[in-house]
Amino acid sequence: MRSSPLPRMSRRGRVTIGVLVGVFVLFTLLGWGVNAWTDWLWFDEVRYTQVFTGVLATRLLLFLVVGVGMALIVGGNLWLAYRLRPRMRPHSAEQATLERYRMLLSPRLGTWIALVSAVIGLFAGLSAQTRWAQWLLFRNGGNFGVKDPEFGVDIGFYVFQLPFWRYVLGVGFTAVVLALLGALAVHYIFGGVRLQGVGDRMTNSARAHLSSLVAVFVLLKAVAYVLDRRAMLLEYNEGAKLYGAGYADVNALLPAKEILAWISVLVALAIIVFSNAVMRNLVWPGISLALLGVSAVAIGGIYPWAVQTFEVKPSARDKEAPYIQRSIEATRSAFNLNDTKTTPYAASNLVPPASLATDTSVVSNVRLLDPQLVSETYTQLQQVRGFYDFGSKLDIDRYAVKDKTSDYVVGVREINYGELTDQQSNWINRHTVYTHGYGLVAAPANQVVCGGQPYFVSGFLGEKAQEACSSPTEEIPAQQPRIYYGERMEPDDYAIVGQKGDRNVEFDRPTQTGGEQYYTYSGEGGVKVGSFPRRLLYAIKEQESNFLLSEAVNENSKLLYVRNPRDRVEKVAPFLTLDGDPYPAVVDGRVLWIIDGYTTAATYPYAERVNLQAETADELTGRGTFQLARENVNYIRNSVKATVDAYDGTVKLYSYDDSDPVLKAWNKAFGGDLVLPKGDIPAELAEHFRYPADLFKVQRNLLTKFHVTDPGDFYSGQDFWQVPNVPDAPDSGQKQPPYYLFTQFPGQEGPRFQLTSAVTPNGRQNLAALVSGSYVDGQPRLEVLELPDQTRISGPTQVHQQMTNNGDIRQQLNLLSSNQAQVQYGNLLSLPFADGMLYVEPVYVKSSSQDAYPLLQKVLLSYGDGGSYVVLANNLSDGIKQLVEQGKRAGAGSPPSTDDGETPPPTGGNNNTPPPLTGELADAAGKVQSAIAEVKAAQASGDFERYGRALKALDDAMAAFQQAQAAAGGSAAPSGSASPSPPASSSPSPSPSG
Repeated sequence: MRSSPLPRMSRRGRVTIGVLVGVFVLFTLLGWGVNAWTDWLWFDEVRYTQVFTGVLATRLLLFLVVGVGMALIVGGNLWLAYRLRPRMRPHSAEQATLERYRMLLSPRLGTWIALVSAVIGLFAGLSAQTRWAQWLLFRNGGNFGVKDPEFGVDIGFYVFQLPFWRYVLGVGFTAVVLALLGALAVHYIFGGVRLQGVGDRMTNSARAHLSSLVAVFVLLKAVAYVLDRRAMLLEYNEGAKLYGAGYADVNALLPAKEILAWISVLVALAIIVFSNAVMRNLVWPGISLALLGVSAVAIGGIYPWAVQTFEVKPSARDKEAPYIQRSIEATRSAFNLNDTKTTPYAASNLVPPASLATDTSVVSNVRLLDPQLVSETYTQLQQVRGFYDFGSKLDIDRYAVKDKTSDYVVGVREINYGELTDQQSNWINRHTVYTHGYGLVAAPANQVVCGGQPYFVSGFLGEKAQEACSSPTEEIPAQQPRIYYGERMEPDDYAIVGQKGDRNVEFDRPTQTGGEQYYTYSGEGGVKVGSFPRRLLYAIKEQESNFLLSEAVNENSKLLYVRNPRDRVEKVAPFLTLDGDPYPAVVDGRVLWIIDGYTTAATYPYAERVNLQAETADELTGRGTFQLARENVNYIRNSVKATVDAYDGTVKLYSYDDSDPVLKAWNKAFGGDLVLPKGDIPAELAEHFRYPADLFKVQRNLLTKFHVTDPGDFYSGQDFWQVPNVPDAPDSGQKQPPYYLFTQFPGQEGPRFQLTSAVTPNGRQNLAALVSGSYVDGQPRLEVLELPDQTRISGPTQVHQQMTNNGDIRQQLNLLSSNQAQVQYGNLLSLPFADGMLYVEPVYVKSSSQDAYPLLQKVLLSYGDGGSYVVLANNLSDGIKQLVEQGKRAGAGSPPSTDDGETPPPTGGNNNTPPPLTGELADAAGKVQSAIAEVKAAQASGDFERYGRALKALDDAMAAFQQAQAAAGGSAAPSGSASPSPPASSSPSPSPSG
């Protein structure tokens, strides 16, 4: 009995669905059109329309080509399967069940096929348009001039060609699989493939069609094996713990892939021939596919595994050595580490030299202000209004003031819309009155005044500074100090500027008399929104009716949006990875934001692959520094320096690495003039370029391993380094950030503005090396001062512990901190000086009262191994004098060594030898000495629980010694001990013996 067809939908239902679909499409297209139009207007404002049109045209091209291609392949095979249907079908229960579906599909089969194909094509096109970057690199990429070590192919193939070829191959697999599944379904519905009934289960036409699709799939698999051979140079080598093909890959898996490629070609031919020309069945094609699967497992899996297990593992160091060497060389080249200058630094001088007091290249430039801590100080002292903000971290730059170049802590006084009061937060005030900040505030990094405050030299709200603790005049003048674009701007923080008539309505700054001054924006930036169509357009975009109703929007109005400098550059150059720390600079009288841009790749053969988010994270991430995206890369160049004018939003991209092939490809993709040549960089702007922080972190982290260039030593890993944790919070797990200094390191011709970081041996806390990054004659330079392997010089964490646990210093620090105040530690600076190490750590005190801010009260200094010579001084000059005096006393008195061979700190007083101890007093003194040795050992181990027990034992030993001393008449005491139970110093006191 023939089944009845499915019931048809009523006309009203069809109309309702049609209306709903139409409304949905209309609003979708309207939203897309509004976004596209406003994007075009924004790109036209910044004069980078070639980026908008280039990206849009590429995305549309990929959408159409891939979408239409996928739809034609799938739809064509569905139609072909229908055309090949058998005219006569045997009677069976199966065919009777399928009859109702045939009755539903047959009258409008073309419509159904077109609908299915369109849906598949739509999703394929949407996926393809996201690959616009790969396509542009594929079309415009050139050569690197470097060949891979295995095939001798230029690196450009892997960076520019391989990613897109692999995508195209994936599209091919998807198209064939969908076509195969769709054709199989159509053949089954229309009787070409049967599961029941007499005779063949598949017609000749259906078999030929489906077997051809299977053959195409196998041929694509052969192509995949060929590409996999090249892609092996990008895979992780488990045996060597590095990226790139290893011994087993090259000698077993690489030949296996080639063999499997040829087997796949033969299997594809066998499927076509045996299915259609010879036997006309699926037995032999099935056997061929099974053999391909067995071959893939045996040749591509078991054989390489056997080589790795029985040949490589027993002698991995020797077998993997050539491939480890490849990875070392590729990584150093891909991350620009080849030119790193490594200089041995003995650091053998442990006594503060007299030259510390007269030095002008290192000591005079020591940075005392911590950009993270003093941001609160800037806000409280320079805020003036509650809605002004400097952010949670300031920046470091250098300026030549009064013919002297030094580093300055700089911050921009921005509007923080989150701090506006309820009255100030209405739409008019938020978007038309409070439109901008004012001034770049700067203070010398090595100077404090007025009880620990920064000495402000610029960014004043009036014509001259009124504060007694500031410079009387602007020492870093900016002719246009207003800040319309800044880091505090969120995506919805747009401003409408340009007023009608002579009345100014934008709040500018408070006046010296207590009033307020207003202003009207006169810059070139902004999108004109004076006409009704523009106002309607942005009313729809922002979903805000005030664009149409408010009198604040008039014929002279401009709309400023995308006001965060980093977002602005990212929109103009979407192919760049941007550094997380933009910084402001006064250049030619204007405040410019400077952002470092990186070109990256993830397909550089044999190079180490790193995750940018993980490698750049440290204590400052999220505190004034943007967190980078989770992007895996194995090639990076700081190829672009971008600037954004803080007043009018002008964006400029300058090439800083003209040799970078990736930047050349992107510049070519957008017309060849998107990025300005390096020669166009103004000299005054170039003076403010600094080594980018995120690139330095990546390079520093890689250098902890890849400073080792011998394959055998690299395999053993004994000489690896690590980045220490934050010195004053080592248990936090956060890495110590690098710090900018204007200083001179050994071997350098003069002071440089450089980014520096200390590293320690892997698993230990002593100092291994100092890494620095700077610019010399406009070229980046990485330098490493490497200490001897068995150095006794302490690392940052040890130095901090040794300084703060010194008995006398701990007492002074305890006096600074109380329930009413807390001690905060600034950057711990490690400075090589006179063949030794000078450590400087500023000590801030912050009151617990409301609106309190940190003040620099003391400076911790140490020289040598970190614990022998330590002072806590009121200022740097006093601290240097005390260190030098300690060095002089040590040279004159030659203090005795402790049992572990280390020279104790000078203790002052007379140098008369105390009388020998006897009896119980001698026993007690011996216990004190043992307790001191245990304190030092526990401190060096980093075991804080053990350290606490050792301190308790030292307290008990000192109490017992005092009791014995009292019983003996108080005639002796352990030399150097100042109190019955002091917190232990990092260096033990002299032995309490005669």
